Amino acid sequence: MDSSHTERPIAAFVLSLLAGLWMLVAGGMMTGTGWRAGPMGGMIGTGGWMWGHGVINNWWPWLGIVAGIVMLISAAMLYTRPEQSQGWGIVILIASALNLFIGMGGFLAGVLGIIGGALALAWQPQ
Repeated sequence: MDSSHTERPIAAFVLSLLAGLWMLVAGGMMTGTGWRAGPMGGMIGTGGWMWGHGVINNWWPWLGIVAGIVMLISAAMLYTRPEQSQGWGIVILIASALNLFIGMGGFLAGVLGIIGGALALAWQPQ
């Protein structure tokens, strides 16, 4: 089968991708690894801006970053290997649930990931 005509779970991919990006950004802001544009256009570290400018520098936000990385990899694999959508949907659901309950990557990111994982599990090629 030609890969250009392969059906893909686009909705599950997009929601999972957005959830993973949101987890990375939220986790990065909470760990004190936030970035902003410098005076000459370069990027410089700001030390984080959430929760009192990076005061919470413990391991909780790092779980959100790890979950975000897992989500991005899973979303990419879901798109490139749609025949394995069931397995990647389970990975997405687990990462989203962990992020939602303990990862501090954001409620919206966890919900988007759970919806994306459920859509990946339910997706069937025509």
